[in-house]
Amino acid sequence: MTFLKYMLLILIGVRSGFVISGAVFAFIASIGIVPRLASKTRTEKFAPLYEETIALGGLFGALLNFLPLRFNFKWYYFLPFWFCNGIFIGCLAVCLAEVMDVVPIMARRIRLKTGIRLFVFALAVGKMVGAITYFLIPEFYGG
Repeated sequence: MTFLKYMLLILIGVRSGFVISGAVFAFIASIGIVPRLASKTRTEKFAPLYEETIALGGLFGALLNFLPLRFNFKWYYFLPFWFCNGIFIGCLAVCLAEVMDVVPIMARRIRLKTGIRLFVFALAVGKMVGAITYFLIPEFYGG
């Protein structure tokens, strides 16, 4: 009976993972982050590669969460990963804000006529400072 319980839990966990990952990738597809980035950078021919690397990155991240791996690397070896991760999350946030028309609505509400670029830059810097603060102060994440 215990074996059946574990098999049922495994089945429920795997199915739940499929549903959640499908929802995350559907969300990324619905806001159009890949086509938008490909058109902005004029690399439309690489759009399938972008999609595959996003999917493989999600799979790799999920595996790292479940496998008991330990790496003996210095912290600065992870800087390229953190940099790329920050770029992706920033692009995701900007695409979501663009889809929801946050910046034009906000600019209209506060009657901002000039300096929209500075406003968006200030938002990005604020996000960066908040993320750095979160990870450097252990009390924020329970470290």
